[in-house]
Amino acid sequence: DLLDPASRPVFDALRAAALRGEPPADVELTFAGDGEPFPVSVNGAVRSDQRGRAIGLVLVGRPIGELRRAYRALETAHQGLKQAQQKLVHSEKMASLGRLVAGVAHELNNPISFVYGNAHALRRYADRLTAYLDAIHEGRDPEALAGLRRDLRIDRARADLPGTLAGMLEGAERVRDIVADLRRFSSEQKQAFELFDMTALLRSAVAWVAKAQMQDVEIVFDLPERLEVAGHPGHLHQVVMNLVQNAIDAMHDAPRKTLELHGHRDPDRVTVTIRDSGPGIPDAIRDRVFDPFFTTKPVGKGTGLGLSISYQIVHDHGGALEAANHPAGGALFTLTLPAPDERATGGRRS
Repeated sequence: DLLDPASRPVFDALRAAALRGEPPADVELTFAGDGEPFPVSVNGAVRSDQRGRAIGLVLVGRPIGELRRAYRALETAHQGLKQAQQKLVHSEKMASLGRLVAGVAHELNNPISFVYGNAHALRRYADRLTAYLDAIHEGRDPEALAGLRRDLRIDRARADLPGTLAGMLEGAERVRDIVADLRRFSSEQKQAFELFDMTALLRSAVAWVAKAQMQDVEIVFDLPERLEVAGHPGHLHQVVMNLVQNAIDAMHDAPRKTLELHGHRDPDRVTVTIRDSGPGIPDAIRDRVFDPFFTTKPVGKGTGLGLSISYQIVHDHGGALEAANHPAGGALFTLTLPAPDERATGGRRS
């Protein structure tokens, strides 16, 4: 009798379910009142006697308006958290992009400078050779041509030409290789897994991060000539760059700066370790380094998402990423991936 007529069929269904021993579902009922109808969200339990027979219902109702306000507040808070997370993820991506651009620019600088310098030398040689050829076409006498040849150092220019052109070609090929690595290891396309060389990936990550930021760092590579893994090269390149960046940051004040990279393949897995000569990871935070938003860097220097994102990427590849301290000092990160099965990846290589 307390219910609004429109809610009575719902209540009858609840009562019928209780008689069958079924727990009441969460439903909305409206109570009739002197003013406006009063909607409530109702749930509860079946009341039974000592013999287990259903003899009634115990219902608990909460005003719909209060629930809606709570849900709206919860949704607003949730959207705020999602937006904050998106901003932080974007910040981490921009930071990674900044490191990538700085590293690639540093790596490109040497071959481009080599090409540029040789191009200037080649232009000087071209001017001398052109002047000498013009003199020949003008029909100057042999003695004058011999003096001009000596003054313009034509013989030296001819001797230097092959080396100058070879140096330009070598620099251009190095630029081409760097760009190819950049395209291969920095792709964000959600492509299928492919076979690629982890050794080349590790070397490019070190060249683009470590050498660009810490000129006095000693790099130790203990890697096979080729170490094949199956996965997304762009995503795993992001992982390695992040690990190398953390190692460089850890060695900022270290008296000796050494970065060691080791890699090998077992029958069922590929293992890569990255060790720095920094102070290591404090025991109190070792279990938290992969937590989202956890960072020991000053405000503005890190988002606390790099290792968390890296951990998830490795997990998506069926591998594992672990953090520890090396017995001889420094932090040690171990990246483990399943050994590639060429049949599963179609034998694609890069």
